This record gives sequence, structure tokens and C-alpha cells, in this order.
Amino acid sequence: MITVKEITTKKELKTFVKFPFLIYKDSKYWVPPIINQELATFDKKKNPIFKDANAHFFLAYKDGKVVGRVAAIINWLEVKNQNLKKMRFGWFDFIDDLEVSKALLDEVVKIGKSNNLEYTEGPVGFSNMDKVGVMTEGFDQISNMITWYNHSYYVKHYEALGYTIEKAYSESKFPFENVKPIFFKKAQELIKRRYKLTALKLTKTEEVMPYVDRMFDLFNASYSSLSSFVEITDIQKEYFKKKFISFVNPEYIKFVVDENDNMVAFAIVMPRFASALQKMNGKLFPFGFSKLLKAKKNSKDVVFYLIGVHPDYQNKGVHAVIFNEYYETFTEKGIVNCYRTPELEDNEAIHKIWKHFDPVVVKRRKTYRKEII
Repeated sequence: MITVKEITTKKELKTFVKFPFLIYKDSKYWVPPIINQELATFDKKKNPIFKDANAHFFLAYKDGKVVGRVAAIINWLEVKNQNLKKMRFGWFDFIDDLEVSKALLDEVVKIGKSNNLEYTEGPVGFSNMDKVGVMTEGFDQISNMITWYNHSYYVKHYEALGYTIEKAYSESKFPFENVKPIFFKKAQELIKRRYKLTALKLTKTEEVMPYVDRMFDLFNASYSSLSSFVEITDIQKEYFKKKFISFVNPEYIKFVVDENDNMVAFAIVMPRFASALQKMNGKLFPFGFSKLLKAKKNSKDVVFYLIGVHPDYQNKGVHAVIFNEYYETFTEKGIVNCYRTPELEDNEAIHKIWKHFDPVVVKRRKTYRKEII
């Protein structure tokens, strides 16, 4: 018999966070989250998303053992501002037992019904800054710290429970040697002259910080047309500043501004922390933090996390300016491989800007949907 319990204590929340460590303990490809960071994500006092969202966390038990988990989420910005009557769910992990996955999703549906929502979609997080999608291909590829990994049987559970594909994402990889300056060097010089643009050269985190609010404003503007977009609020900007910026090498953050110092494009690249996180096994202390710092300094693989161009400058080749900046930085750093985080497969604009680098899709993932009756 399956029993599902909503979490009410800190001890249970820690059990929720640590459950994947049980079902992926023998996986060579799963990358553990940092336990304390996950706990902070779910802390209503620390994560400002809870000012605009509700979340319920559930654990499933069988024979007294934890066998699954799910977070049921309502993002009220999405529901009220966009009139999307969507019940989100994420952090959805379970053993290969259909009764377990069904029992957990039934709890999600109950909350959706009680709030007059029309459908469920997942796995997704609270917002666009969170992880997204269940993997459908690429199970033999090491995960990233900013994506979920899952067993191949997960997909069969969605299908068996009547869920249908809502959105499709792909992740790709290309060796840095594929990046040839001929595709952007001359173009970026012309574009900078034509539109009076400047690429900022930042080498310290304190130099980056004054631009971060404007970067998030530009993120909101440049991503607003995507079907999955939910705006980042001012209070969330402060939270993400503290959570992410310290993990990123300042020279891996690129800003392009116009003659009036208005930001027209940005990009964030992160060192690939996967190997370090596997060695840390979820713990920052006593030695985990030093492993992260070592990876930050020495990693020869990088992950393109975000790239955005102001709507007024889209389709004008501004990405060539960004690519030129990264080419110079990556050449100096001796970068070997470049990875891209999940991108919507129907986002043709983003796929076009990478085409000259011959990226190879290494993973695919999907979100699934079901009507609430």
C-alpha cells in the first residue's frame, strides 16, 4: 500500500531533498544538488518566489520506506497575469512503481482542483530560472547542475498515466575548436560601429554587480515572447544575484551596451561543475567548497546558461559581438567543450545563432500536461 504525506517539518524536507541520493546512488551520470542550497530554495523565509507562489511538498511511502517525492506549485504571477490556469509540479522522483507516481500526481491534481486550475504541467520549477523537463534521451550523458537527471522509466509513467507532451527541449554540445572567427569577427566590428555598441570588459564580480538588475530587466524583455515565460520580479532579482553570480567567473558574464550605456545584450556562461558536484555528493563542507572553487578556476568545459538580446536589436547580428568576446576569453582559458542548457525546440531564433558551430544534440527533455477534470 502506498501512503502519501505532505511535508510539515524540517526533517521531512531534508528527506525530500535527499531522496534522489537513494535512487541515483549507483548512477555515473546523475549530478547531486548541493543539499543546503536545495533546502534554501524551499525555505519560504529565504526564497522570495513564495511571495508570488504556493508550494506543497509530498513524500510517498511503501512498507515504511520513502519511494517518491513531488512538489506541487502554483505560480500566481502566471495564473493571474497571464491567465494560465496551470498547476505546476516538479522535483518529481519515484521508484519504478506506477502506483507511486500516480499517488503523487493525484495530490498535485487535488490542489489544482481546489484552486480552480485547468491543467497540470511538469516537471517544472517555480520559474524560468529553475530546472525544467524530464529527460527522454541522453541517459548516458552526465547531467549539469542546472538540469534534472532521471531514469529512463520516468517517461513510461507519464504516458501510462495519460499525460501528453506539452513542450520539447534539447541540449547540445560542440567542441570549442568548431568556433571559427570568420563567422563573427568582421560582422561584430561592423555591428558595433553601425549601432554604436560597446562590449564591456569585466574582470571582477564587483564590476558585474551594478549591471545585474539591468540584465534581469533585459532578460524579462527578451524572453517575454516565449510560451514558458514568467517575469522575474524585483525581489527575485536580489535573490538570484546572491544565488548565482558568485558561482560565475566575472569574465564569463558579457554585457553589450549602447552609446547611452543602455544594455542591449547579455550572456552568462558557467564553468561545468558536474564532476566537482559528483565528488562533493551534496555537501559544501568541509571540502566541497574548495572543489567548486577549483572547478570554477580550472574547468575546461563551459555551459552557456543564458543569452538575451533586446527586442529592438534582435535579428541584427548583435550575438556576433557576444561570440567574439567569448572567443577571446575561451582561447585564453583553453576551453575544450561548450554545452548549452535546455532550449525550446520551437525557438528557431536561438537555434539559428548556433548553427555555424555544428552543435550536436546530446539530450532531449519534455514537459508533460494533463487536464484537470
